[in-house]
Amino acid sequence: MIFSKMWKAFKAQINKVSNAAWSADPIAQMQYEYDKSVDELREGRVGLEQYRALVERVTRQVAGDRAQVNNLDAKVRAFLSSGDRDTAAKFALELQKAKKALEENEEQLKIHEEAYNNNLAKVKHATGKLAELRQKIQKYDADLKMSRAEAEVAKLAQNFNLDITTDFGQIEAEIQDKISLNRAKARVAADLSGEGLDDIRKDKEMDKALEQQALREFEQGGGPEVKVKGPKELPAASAAPEISATARATEAAR
Repeated sequence: MIFSKMWKAFKAQINKVSNAAWSADPIAQMQYEYDKSVDELREGRVGLEQYRALVERVTRQVAGDRAQVNNLDAKVRAFLSSGDRDTAAKFALELQKAKKALEENEEQLKIHEEAYNNNLAKVKHATGKLAELRQKIQKYDADLKMSRAEAEVAKLAQNFNLDITTDFGQIEAEIQDKISLNRAKARVAADLSGEGLDDIRKDKEMDKALEQQALREFEQGGGPEVKVKGPKELPAASAAPEISATARATEAAR
């Protein structure tokens, strides 16, 4: 019982390995079957040639028997014409034996010819089938290679599809996160750069208000009266005195 189970398990593993080898490269398996069939057909063709040689030999034997029958028939007739019945009877007996042998050989020749023609038809049919099988193997090989190439292209296209489920998609998402982080830092820096401006502006406004208040208090506190003149009331700038030619020459000599 134990050995039986072990044997079955061993055969199962062998079958598993065989199936794996069979499915690994079906084109190679098909090519192997084709080559084996070609070898068998080649052996069958050699046997058919040998059989045809036998048919040819039987054909020559039948032709010889026919010639012998015709020869004996002519001798019997000749001796009967000459009145030699004893010799004619002797050749008549040989003629009967020759005719019987001729009939047997002709029957054998017919059987051999029929068998040869049947085998020839089978060989021709097998040759045609092998030719179709060869074309089918070539077609399957081309289709299998094309399908493998299409599968590789589809796999490549999937790898370059920037989807979040792929490595490239994750890398792209990481890059986009970094870009968003950098932009956020820049936005925060811009927001922080505006801090304090309101205080500075308020301080300037406060200083200006204090200056105006101090000026008003100065004007109201008994200080010298200052009349602010407008642009029209300001005295016009006096024109520069004209320098004579002698003074210019003296100045140049200096």
